[in-house]
Amino acid sequence: MLRGLAESLQFTKGLGFRLAALLSVAILPIGLMSLIQTMYLSGEAERSAQIAIVGRTGAAAAGERALLQGALGTADALGPAVLRSIENPAACSEMMKSFVERGATYVYAGFTWLDGTNECNSGVEARDLSDSPLFASFIANPTTLVSPMERGPISGRRVVVVAQPLYRDRELLGYVAVSLAHDLLKSTHGALFGSEGARTITFNSQGEVLAADDGLAEEIQGALPRDETLRSLISRTETTFTATTASGDERVFSVVTVVPGLVYALGSFSASEAGVQGYRVTKLTAVLFAVSLWAVSLGVAYYAVYRLVLRHVRELRSQMRRFAVGDRAVPPRIMDDAPTEIADVSRTFHNMVRILNRDEAALEAAIDEKTVLLKEVHHRVKNNLQLIASIISMQGRVIVHEDAKRVLRSVQDRVASLASIYKNLYQAEHLESVNADRLISEIINQMSRASISSDAPLRVDTSIEPLILQPDQAVPLTLLTNEAFTNALKYAGVPSGETEAWVRVTLERVDATHARLNVTNSIGHSERPPAHGTGLGSQLIEAFAMQLDGVPDIIEGEREYTLTLLFRIEAIVPIQPEERTVVLTSAARVGARH
Repeated sequence: MLRGLAESLQFTKGLGFRLAALLSVAILPIGLMSLIQTMYLSGEAERSAQIAIVGRTGAAAAGERALLQGALGTADALGPAVLRSIENPAACSEMMKSFVERGATYVYAGFTWLDGTNECNSGVEARDLSDSPLFASFIANPTTLVSPMERGPISGRRVVVVAQPLYRDRELLGYVAVSLAHDLLKSTHGALFGSEGARTITFNSQGEVLAADDGLAEEIQGALPRDETLRSLISRTETTFTATTASGDERVFSVVTVVPGLVYALGSFSASEAGVQGYRVTKLTAVLFAVSLWAVSLGVAYYAVYRLVLRHVRELRSQMRRFAVGDRAVPPRIMDDAPTEIADVSRTFHNMVRILNRDEAALEAAIDEKTVLLKEVHHRVKNNLQLIASIISMQGRVIVHEDAKRVLRSVQDRVASLASIYKNLYQAEHLESVNADRLISEIINQMSRASISSDAPLRVDTSIEPLILQPDQAVPLTLLTNEAFTNALKYAGVPSGETEAWVRVTLERVDATHARLNVTNSIGHSERPPAHGTGLGSQLIEAFAMQLDGVPDIIEGEREYTLTLLFRIEAIVPIQPEERTVVLTSAARVGARH
């Protein structure tokens, strides 16, 4: 019985039980589902009303659309006929007059030159239209135009003019224009609304009214949204919006395209006519109800989550961060006051920290010991190589034969280069990487001091960029540079027009994965390097280049000799500590041992 009671107490202390008990009060947010449904249905109804408004506006301008599109097509079709008779103004005018008389749609048709001369028209005489507003608009923007005119210069009637530019090949000659009677355009305007609360205006891209409801054209500002113009409404094409007019009336507006880029229609509806009345009240009520439910559930959820989870998780996170940045002076506290699950995580983390600290100390000690031993090996190798170089030097001083002395000196230089490499290896901070630029610079300086005499002028230029390589690459690269530099010193001559011989060594990065070594020496008239070396130095260069997975490229010019090696840089992989398997129990309890 006591055991069952203890298990019950342990269960009630669990995080799941506490969250379930406290968050059960937050059942009320189910009302959010009703809010989503209400908002969705309201939005769908409003979108349907907006689509209907756009459709009604487009239907009101359907007749005007047909007339204007027909006029655009007619003006475009008259262009070829004008071109055929453009040299005969009388015949052209007769054609235009016959065209207007055959139909009842247009009151004028004609062609106007770029200088304003109008000799081809449906009137009785030629005219100068250079002072016409339509001509000025066309000259400013020579493209298709639809423009209203209170009095047409030829017909003398109130018209809407449609103008199309006329080209011969690529030369702009002028424009062909046809005029629609304003009364004809207005007769098709707004016939489908059939209600007192709706108004419609047809206007062009410049904001000029082409047709409007009776009395609306004279009071156009009273029918527009406050602080808006017809031209500014074009950006609202195919949209609906609610705005207040200058008189203070709130109305629903819709702007649709009648002729793309040229003519638009503005529909203005009262709220009841538009069918959107009541949507705002419904949305506001739904939002207020959801906000009240959200506030209650938020308070309950925050109290539950903060008290039972967040404050403990934050403390555990703070402990982990201190451990991650290296603050391990004080072991993390075990949170016995937290729910069972979090307290279990806290104990596990405490034990993990203790084990990691112990293993990390052991690993660091082992790595330090290995590092010291490896550096000692490099140091002793360097000392032995220097001893060998000294012995060779001593032997060379007792040899009389010059060729033998030269061979021993070459061997001594190579051994000294190896000693310098191992010196840099044991002096390096990280044994898995070597500063190849510093190593090559040291080799060049060492050989320059030993090989260049004061009575033989020779200039050595170096341009060596920082480059970090693995030891397996740094060693052959340095030895290859040593051999190439030795050959360059050997064959460097004074070129014509210069006072001294020179040798240039460059090491540069080509990209993230490749580098290039160049060794160049000047060429004199007396000595020239062989095109393809066959000696030991050349063989060593080939061998070292093969170790670097590169092929040396030799370029010999009239004044210089260059050896180039392009090689791939192998990625530096840091030495990882020895992996160890650490087994932790997730059921740690007070007093548990690891």
